[in-house]
Amino acid sequence: MNYHLYPMGDQAITIELGKEIAPETHYKIKMITSYLDDHPPKWMIEYIPAFTTVTIFYDPYEVYQKSNYKLLPFEYICHELKSILSKLTQSKPIESRIVEIPVCYGGEYGPDLELVAELNGLTPDEVIQIHSSGDYLVYMIGFAPGFPYIGGMSEKIAAPRRKSPRLAIPERSVGIAGKQTGIYPIKTPGGWQLIGRTPLRLFRPEMEEPSLLKAGDKIRFIPISPKQYAELEEQQ
Repeated sequence: MNYHLYPMGDQAITIELGKEIAPETHYKIKMITSYLDDHPPKWMIEYIPAFTTVTIFYDPYEVYQKSNYKLLPFEYICHELKSILSKLTQSKPIESRIVEIPVCYGGEYGPDLELVAELNGLTPDEVIQIHSSGDYLVYMIGFAPGFPYIGGMSEKIAAPRRKSPRLAIPERSVGIAGKQTGIYPIKTPGGWQLIGRTPLRLFRPEMEEPSLLKAGDKIRFIPISPKQYAELEEQQ
């Protein structure tokens, strides 16, 4: 496994596994985070997976004690991680959940659908067909609570961000920015082109696991009618 280790301040270390967003890099990240879940080091506070990195936060005083005050915390963590990564193998298969996300496209829920279609020389129905047939993978959660960074969207429906961001995007809005698609879990400012909305709540603070989605999930967007949207929204 090729990687680089970098300090992030005096209480964290970043493992960089690649320079580009790719399923292969994501697989390596899942291998590492799976190991950390099963064998959490006593010095680890938490870890944060991203597109190409895993950042691990640690207790520097705990680490300093473990090294018998002979190594700086970063040096000790580097030694520990090199030992772990050198012998890391996938002992169990990494299973990905398949999560179906119903989406009502266009109209009041997707005011930018026609613009996305126009920019790409397509009809709105063609944009919906392409968007709902993508092979999607959640690479990371960030920006806002429960916001999924999703890879796998076709370049045929890529669209630039708005020149002037909206001050308030309704929660659960499905948007496109560049070659990415995503879902706004909460009401927030944003510049993505909105093509639809899902009745599902992505951020549920009252739940033990507040984020509906997590890194590694595979997503299927399912087109629904406004009537189906209203019915599903009532069930939330």
